[in-house]
Amino acid sequence: MAQLQRIVIAPQQQQEEEIRLTPQQQHYLYRVLRLGEGDRLIAMDGQGMSWLVQLHQTSAEILEPIAVETELSITVTLMVALPKGSGFDQVVRCCTELGVTTLIPLVSDRTLLKPSSNKLERWQRIAREAAEQSERQIVPTIAAPTLFPPKLELMGNEDTHRYICVARSDVPHLLNCLQQTKPRGIAIATGPEGGWTASEIEQASEAGFQPVSLGDRILRGITAPITAFSVVAAVAEQS
Repeated sequence: MAQLQRIVIAPQQQQEEEIRLTPQQQHYLYRVLRLGEGDRLIAMDGQGMSWLVQLHQTSAEILEPIAVETELSITVTLMVALPKGSGFDQVVRCCTELGVTTLIPLVSDRTLLKPSSNKLERWQRIAREAAEQSERQIVPTIAAPTLFPPKLELMGNEDTHRYICVARSDVPHLLNCLQQTKPRGIAIATGPEGGWTASEIEQASEAGFQPVSLGDRILRGITAPITAFSVVAAVAEQS
């Protein structure tokens, strides 16, 4: 099948064998992408279902379901102490492309950013766009900002292995830990500019997080989560 454009739809847009397009989707498809009547594209519900569809003015006819397999073999929850400015936008975009399942923005002792109420909606939109671009089957869940450490139910079930990335410590590398285990799920926490406080690392350890390293260099608050997830994705796709 030739390369086709993708859009993410909400469940209520599907009505039997037809998908009702929102005004925003119509503008994007017809004005931005310059598609026309009869053109085909892929619609995905962000929860694992995809369809080949054909445009008909304000709707799209479902032609057939599409079976694709682009997701990682494990679920990955990435907890990121919010970097300053718009840095978390980049984290959402890159980690969605890499295959993250859930992203939880954290407010830690050294977090400088105080997120506004409209940030969550923006991050969810970025995730949808990145999922379309990277041909994901699902759109990752972006949780509301929460205090560190987050509640255990946000991190997965008891089969989830938990790691907290720390700097300047004599701890094993994340890669070595992942290669020695084959969990069904992974939760990884990365810290703010300036790193975690000793108290936060202690709290995380008590909650079952294993301290790990991302290497000998000190990474920025944006670089660390992307690096950590790249390691996870590489290991998951080799197993």
